[in-house]
Amino acid sequence: MIVCKGEYECYRATYTDGRHQGYVDTSIENGGGESAFRAHALLEASVAACINIWIRMYATHHGIPLSRVVATVELDTESKEAEAVFRYGVELQGALDDAQRNKLLQISRTCPVRQTLSKNIIFAPMHSQDLLA
Repeated sequence: MIVCKGEYECYRATYTDGRHQGYVDTSIENGGGESAFRAHALLEASVAACINIWIRMYATHHGIPLSRVVATVELDTESKEAEAVFRYGVELQGALDDAQRNKLLQISRTCPVRQTLSKNIIFAPMHSQDLLA
């Protein structure tokens, strides 16, 4: 579970899972200070991190000589459609043959965060009376 608490600097906030913490803010155009990642950037980071880690885990478990992965993700927030579009790219480095490269690119499409975001999403309030449904 993540808890996010607002700070006194415009819209900057701290989020934590109890062990780790990070910061989030918004753009200057939206009244923030741009002192940390925007909330949408955290969604992009989550998908990129999952793709990166997922490919590396698969390569390690299958003895594939992967030396580096670079995952790039961009959320299209300008789309007027009723869908969110995550555009992504994967760069694989190492002494990979075509079959290994293709398998790792195929595996990138099955990362757990992508699987979660591909489901029908429901927002349900927890226990606080201050939360809005």
